[in-house]
Amino acid sequence: MSERLFFFMLCLFLGCRLSAQNSSPSLTELRPDQVFDGEQMHRGWIVQISGDTISYAGPSDRTTALPKGVIVIDLKGKTLLPGLIEGHSHLFLHPYNETPWDDQVLKESRAERTARAVSHAKNTLLAGFTTVRDLGTEGSGYDDVGLKIAIRKGVVPGPSMLVATRAIVSTGSYGPHSASADVNLPKGAAEADGAEGLTREIRQQIGMGADVIKLYVDYRWGINGQAAPTFTQDELALAVEVAGSSGRPVVVHASTIEGMRRAILAGVRTIEHGDNGDAAIFALMKEKGVALCPTLAAGDAIEKYRGWDGSPATEPLSIREKKKSFRSALQSGVTLCMGGDVGVYAHGDNVREMELMVDYGMLPTDVLRSATSVNADVFGIAGRAGRIRRGLQADLLAIEGDPVADIRNLRKVIMVMKAGRHYEK
Repeated sequence: MSERLFFFMLCLFLGCRLSAQNSSPSLTELRPDQVFDGEQMHRGWIVQISGDTISYAGPSDRTTALPKGVIVIDLKGKTLLPGLIEGHSHLFLHPYNETPWDDQVLKESRAERTARAVSHAKNTLLAGFTTVRDLGTEGSGYDDVGLKIAIRKGVVPGPSMLVATRAIVSTGSYGPHSASADVNLPKGAAEADGAEGLTREIRQQIGMGADVIKLYVDYRWGINGQAAPTFTQDELALAVEVAGSSGRPVVVHASTIEGMRRAILAGVRTIEHGDNGDAAIFALMKEKGVALCPTLAAGDAIEKYRGWDGSPATEPLSIREKKKSFRSALQSGVTLCMGGDVGVYAHGDNVREMELMVDYGMLPTDVLRSATSVNADVFGIAGRAGRIRRGLQADLLAIEGDPVADIRNLRKVIMVMKAGRHYEK
């Protein structure tokens, strides 16, 4: 069967398109060649969906007959996986080689940025990512909350969202910056300092709909623009306490050893980037149960914008150092989330991070776990997503071929299902 005919028949079976709001069939059975359940691969499995929920996932040699009216979809040659979870996204940004970050923050209207975000959300979903953790609107206020609600209501298609709203920086550390001390430019995040300032800002963001609190614990504000810590360890511990009282985690941008150390000891949930991490700091992360989201693809994209052709012979120092720190994290056994800092590069190209994780030394099966069950566990959504298991939401991805044999097969998307509803281009 051709892919075009397959899509046509699948739409007839499931009775819905991107713009449709029809109810899903009462019971649908998917029959792929193999099922990755979020933890391991299984052959000879089927998955049944009742409404928006997985009602059965397991061996196909059941003894009970199928109820009358069940729709059976043959996915021969396909692998079925849980909908993938993007761990570090900025839906309100677009690639920096199109428009520099400063110009996006200062020159693009909120209406334009929201329109772009709607398109980015659709592209992300169609790439097989049914959930995203969006870590800051970068100057677009609380618009991520509105987008999350619009997606939830079915106004626009997109992944389920965990949002950080404005993110938080220490005063003076973040951009955009003006060359004149008399000009105070809008910032890409909320400035807050000390116990009173941080407490007020965190509670304000929670009240506006933040699911997670993000802080920049270091940034390029040191001598000669070097990265240096911003918040003290006491400030970070307070942030974790204030956010934690509402059940929300704190995640941090960090690239310096000292920034990471302060954040780990303060009890944050994840460290984003961790570029200069070493064996000792990763050992401390593992001891304290702090996960790393390495964002390999962002650094790769930025170097290519600067002219790198991707050749190992001309590999920039930043890429060599990133490979070294990533391999150190792997060896330490620290929990690795999958998240690429999408927005630095194109939304819908999210698999790029997973490809680089494999290229940098991670086993394909472990990368699949990072993008499904590991992210679900770390982000606190394991009761809804990240696995193919009875009772969980029917967020599913079918691809051509075997992603363990070649992680690039994740780009061969055949079917995306979110809450039991099929989406297609």
